[in-house]
Amino acid sequence: MTVPATTVRLLLADDHPVVRAGLRAVLETEADFEIVADVPTAEQAVRRAAQGGVDVVLMDLQFGGRMLGSQATAEITARAGGPRVLVLTTYDTDADILAAIEAGATGYLLKDAPPQELAAAVRTAAAGRSALAPTVALRLMDRLRTPATALSRRETEVLQLVAEGHSNAAVSKLLFLSQATVKSHLVHIYAKLGVDSRTSAVAAATAQGLIRR
Repeated sequence: MTVPATTVRLLLADDHPVVRAGLRAVLETEADFEIVADVPTAEQAVRRAAQGGVDVVLMDLQFGGRMLGSQATAEITARAGGPRVLVLTTYDTDADILAAIEAGATGYLLKDAPPQELAAAVRTAAAGRSALAPTVALRLMDRLRTPATALSRRETEVLQLVAEGHSNAAVSKLLFLSQATVKSHLVHIYAKLGVDSRTSAVAAATAQGLIRR
């Protein structure tokens, strides 16, 4: 059967079967949507997207495997003519938002979005326009308003790893940075957050929604 030109072909990527089933049930009620596949890992999302026949990938950020949703997004969007990626997640921290947008995501939506908002975001992403949840858009606007105090993408990566209990040496290996560079990032983080220790920095950043705990 020939697919109409107006049909938006979707690939669902989420490691929770219940979430995938729920998304399928909601999205299949839209006459112009076609679910071509749903996959439980970021790696499978990359492989399926590369096969073609997909207009928009709905991508979670956290998977049980080694590849993150942001990494999969970067691989998918790096291919010429590849599908758009709409991130659909429970996380709205600066660390997650920046990673997804830098990776090339066209949109960023939270999983508590009502069905009509999700459908509208899918159509917007398919058209190549930005589709951001209101709270995400506000966070990005706040960063633009106060660039001097906003943590950079690399600084949020460093602080997220510190929050997860990694030492400076471990952070340097994970991010392929020298330990001196990691220490320099921490100094800048302390200054921006108005703190003087790792513990205080993690607490302040968590309270401000910059990183996850």
